[in-house]
Amino acid sequence: MDQNIFLLGTILLAASLVFVLLFRRYGLGAVLGYIVAGIAVGPSGLQLVSDAHVIMRFSEIGIVLLLFLVGLDLAPRRLWRLKREILGLGLAQVALAGLALAAGLLLFTSFTPAAALALGLPLALSSTAQVLPMLQSEGRLNSPLGERAFSILLFQDLSIVPLLTIVAALSRAPSLDVPANPFIVVGQSLLAIIVLVAAGRFLLVPALRLIGHYAERELFIVAGLLAVCASAGLTSAIGLSPALGAFIAGVMLADSPFRHELEADINPFRSILLGLFFLSVGMLLDIHAVLERPFFVLGMAAMVICIKAAVLFGIARLFGAPQRGAIILALLLSQGGEFAFVIFGAAQMALLIAPETVSIFNAVVTVSMVATPFLMLLAKKMGDIATVEPTPAIGKFPTKSAEIIVVGHGRFGQTIAQIAAAAGFKIILIDLDPAQIEMSGSFGHKVFYGDGTRIDLLRSAGAEQARLLFFCQNGDGLDQSQIAQIATSFPHLSVFARVYDRVQLMQLAGAQLAGTEREVMESAIALARKGLFNLDMTASEVDEIVQAFRRHDRKRLSAQITAQDVYAGDGADIEVIK
Repeated sequence: MDQNIFLLGTILLAASLVFVLLFRRYGLGAVLGYIVAGIAVGPSGLQLVSDAHVIMRFSEIGIVLLLFLVGLDLAPRRLWRLKREILGLGLAQVALAGLALAAGLLLFTSFTPAAALALGLPLALSSTAQVLPMLQSEGRLNSPLGERAFSILLFQDLSIVPLLTIVAALSRAPSLDVPANPFIVVGQSLLAIIVLVAAGRFLLVPALRLIGHYAERELFIVAGLLAVCASAGLTSAIGLSPALGAFIAGVMLADSPFRHELEADINPFRSILLGLFFLSVGMLLDIHAVLERPFFVLGMAAMVICIKAAVLFGIARLFGAPQRGAIILALLLSQGGEFAFVIFGAAQMALLIAPETVSIFNAVVTVSMVATPFLMLLAKKMGDIATVEPTPAIGKFPTKSAEIIVVGHGRFGQTIAQIAAAAGFKIILIDLDPAQIEMSGSFGHKVFYGDGTRIDLLRSAGAEQARLLFFCQNGDGLDQSQIAQIATSFPHLSVFARVYDRVQLMQLAGAQLAGTEREVMESAIALARKGLFNLDMTASEVDEIVQAFRRHDRKRLSAQITAQDVYAGDGADIEVIK
């Protein structure tokens, strides 16, 4: 980049902050804010930034990270359950919408059949980067609506190579490479998947276990990004979508106890880079091309939205979606997608369309993406997306429905978890010790790796829906500031803590805790009671002595907390019961 990197960063971040806040304020969504910010600072606006193509190439990593995080939410058995939607619904959408759009272009324009096909097929693709975050923010990625949308988007990613092959087959450029044998492509794809699965099982998971043993959070970030880059690089090298490789890497780790820690570590990178991607989409919009033929661009964008929505509604109904759910799915996926830019470029190299046509249809795709937030506002007026269909129990992860979260699954946490389970409550278990996780797993308990004091990890573990949070880990790592952050982030959550000793109890005085318990206090009292019974004391005498001890302990603890001095109240003797 020719521009000063710090000046460039200042311009992009400032524009993002202003426009995203403004568009959020009026309920239009962050994506539209990023796109308008890109238009404002890009070549068609104030011309403050000129390297839009470079920024887009860099920001495409955000799409790769997004698919990795989606993969983390899809265990292989659940992905297998979606095979009908992926192969049936996805294939029908790409084929029917692509052919219908090509027919529309032949009908309303003077394009040749080859050019219409080269434009219509990529216009059938939708925006993964726009739709999936929208579903995640609504909490509907695991609903039937979200699963259908995801299945279509996943098949669209799989279809990029066949679409590029079709463009190459239609090419008028004699020097263009001959498309690869489809059987070779399929074989390479299967081999790549086998390599990724084997690497995940025999290399990545043991490496994460070793990192977890040393509790190095930074190394988790490095390992997670390494997995994403390596898997995306492998699939990209054989001509597949890099996002598909990252998705496979995520699926490999979906059943791993480390998935929540990885999700919490990588999600900030994904959010920033996706914002940068939509900024670059806005910067690449050629306003001059739009102004020269405004009715054509707007008409083509309207045609894309209407044809895709009609096709999507029809096939969704055929696959069993209720009418209102089919309408919302059709509106949700009616925009053009980011991979259309790639295929348009390939069509230009194949001499199927002119550079001016690429600029115009890039603008058509961008306008359709800009229209999506408004279409979703229309959908919400029809009814809350969250009530379109109930989420079946099989689609729910414990992280989304657990009523109790237990942090620390040692002896203390195991007791609390077993009592809560006996009461019929759903529980999520989190621990930082890989050895303890493996031990618990050998007894059939699913424990996730992670630092349960982190807000982002608690949120991904379902703290916004849970009712109780128990901190049962060893040591004295919990402090008031962490409790305050948790109380602020999850005000409905009742937090209980296992306390190491009196000193930690003093440190936590005033914290917003629903209850605390010193880890050896009650067991020591219980053992003392047994000893006194062995000395032929009566139950009433033992109870009176224990009550006297408790009164003395509370009085001394109150003095220690007030003075913040462990020696305060130490001179008073406990009353002797005779």
